[in-house]
Amino acid sequence: MTDSSRRYPDPAVRVLDPRFAALRLASASVECLYQGARWSEGPVWFGDGRYLLWSDIPNNRILRWDEESGVVTPFRQPSNNANGHTRDREGRLVSCEHLTRRITRTEYDGSITVLADRYHGKRFNSPNDLIVKSDGSIWFSDPTFGIDGFYEGEQLESELPACVYRVDGQSGEVTVVADDITGPNGLAFSPDESLLYVVASRESPRKIRVFDARGDGRTLENNRVLIDAGEGTPDGFRVDIHGNLWCGWGMGTDELDGVRVFTPQGEPIGHIALPERCANVCFGGRHRNRLFMAASHGLYSLYVNTQGVKGG
Repeated sequence: MTDSSRRYPDPAVRVLDPRFAALRLASASVECLYQGARWSEGPVWFGDGRYLLWSDIPNNRILRWDEESGVVTPFRQPSNNANGHTRDREGRLVSCEHLTRRITRTEYDGSITVLADRYHGKRFNSPNDLIVKSDGSIWFSDPTFGIDGFYEGEQLESELPACVYRVDGQSGEVTVVADDITGPNGLAFSPDESLLYVVASRESPRKIRVFDARGDGRTLENNRVLIDAGEGTPDGFRVDIHGNLWCGWGMGTDELDGVRVFTPQGEPIGHIALPERCANVCFGGRHRNRLFMAASHGLYSLYVNTQGVKGG
């Protein structure tokens, strides 16, 4: 825990707009739960076991933080350079793997089921982040980051353009839902699932784009910019029950590193400063009111006065 986080209210939790004050707890501070990763990503909460999993991609492992003891242990190593994670509507772990270029599900007995590794016979690039919709469908981004070099996977040729895909929850059919995003990265649905937000991480400056999800629940339309990140570098994010976006942010300065919070209309209202860039977040704890932040080398948390969307 940093010196600043010993003070209430924690000066690291910055109000950029009065609307954020209602989401901040005056007697909650940023806590450092772990240090020792090379690049932390993809946190996911398991309330039934009171633990959190997250990826350390270059170290080729998934780590587990236990809420009761505070102990961190390896959950899976090697992990196939796993990146993003979520849980399906039956509570099973669903993961993006860079090295094997696939989406997998971990069954209750620990065995692994491959859900998708190809589209029209061609291998994916390196699935990055994913979300499971209430109908059981899996939506994931597939940029080239894991095949661009040897740090987060293996350097290989791309066989497909960088797209966002949908895996049908019943048939397993894979379809392209967006092929017009430059470097698709983090993604999440609005609370009512009428909107899909996607980070365009290779636009300059980076953008968070938003699509209307059509009534059939399978397709998207009306790609538009919600947030122009300016000097910020959004990566992964999650949405609370009010529709606010809690975005991993950075990079490399005290003013930018941490988590930036936006209204559903894309207005910045708050910032949680961390001593390193934050890649991704999730909500957890008994009431889904604890924000977990996977930052470059570490894992942090902050109790907030809102809750994460169920399934997010």
